[in-house]
Amino acid sequence: MTHQEGTALKIADQIRQNVRPFTTLDVGGAARWFVRAHGAQELAQALTWAKSHQVPVFVLGGGSNVLMADAGFDGLVLQLADHHIEIQHTDDGRCLVHAGAGVVWDELVDFAVTHDLAGLTCLSGIPGCVGAAPIQNIGAYGQDVSETIAQVHAVERATGASRTFEADECGFAYRHSHFKGRWRDQFVITAVTFALSPGQQAPLRYRDLKERFAGQDTAPLKETRQAVLEIRRSKSMVYDTADPNHRCAGSFFVNPIVAEKDAQHVVEVAQERWGQDTPVPQYPAGQGKVKLAAGWLIERSGFEKGHIAGRAGLSSRHCLALINRGGASAAEIVALARTIQAQVQQTFGVQLEPEPTWVGFESQDTA
Repeated sequence: MTHQEGTALKIADQIRQNVRPFTTLDVGGAARWFVRAHGAQELAQALTWAKSHQVPVFVLGGGSNVLMADAGFDGLVLQLADHHIEIQHTDDGRCLVHAGAGVVWDELVDFAVTHDLAGLTCLSGIPGCVGAAPIQNIGAYGQDVSETIAQVHAVERATGASRTFEADECGFAYRHSHFKGRWRDQFVITAVTFALSPGQQAPLRYRDLKERFAGQDTAPLKETRQAVLEIRRSKSMVYDTADPNHRCAGSFFVNPIVAEKDAQHVVEVAQERWGQDTPVPQYPAGQGKVKLAAGWLIERSGFEKGHIAGRAGLSSRHCLALINRGGASAAEIVALARTIQAQVQQTFGVQLEPEPTWVGFESQDTA
């Protein structure tokens, strides 16, 4: 039996794997097949098996940004299990950190801070794995991961060939990249190389961090990481099974970027309803665009923190997080999301877009 045939048999033997325990929302059904790949070679073999059997493939990372349908996924769920981290010092004073796609994201941030490497500190506490980070260009507290990505390493699904992309090839934008857009489902990310700065401090761009550090522009890495983790915990945005809000996918909606005239309409609605002095959080987004705060729109549309909708609801600490209160179905999460979208649209004329990846749903259900 060839190694490829052995891999195929391993995949075929792993039938009807429940995926719920691998997702932080803890909803949804089972995958038809489930396998972990320990590197690019096993990944390529699994993709070859799926192609030869005409089986759809979904790549699962840490499960923190996934909404699995109750019917499950009639295909192969692949989870990468490459957990290596390597450091390479360069002549220009930077430090290249090469991390496998299966590395837990916060463990990589902790590794960088421990080695006095700046560039990832404000991304502390974000759940998930390294392989997912470039896809939606994860970001928080004034930093985006694209600021420090040097290269993204991937396997092409159609051919099994290994590819390396330079950062400027990846089309990084706000919570977006080519891997999420025009390259969607064409590649599987196997590793990421980050260019970090030794001996530097963390930039402080986020209001809460500036307040904690008395208006400083930078702060020591360890102190900044601790502050970010404390802020995230106060909003139930650090995965902790002791927290009743922990069954969630983080921020369920992306902060909408709208035209300036649409942002002005939101301001006018707010002033008409709640007074001329009503502050509306908004931030320049370039080229006549404005970024609005999805959480503010949700709350002002009538959904308070702790809102209950059967077994689904909103976090008691952060109304941007939809939660499974215990035993919820994916359908209940979807119903609450649709209700929120409709109410925000009716109140402000703004369409909220979900951030998690929807798996096993019909295409018309994911819009």
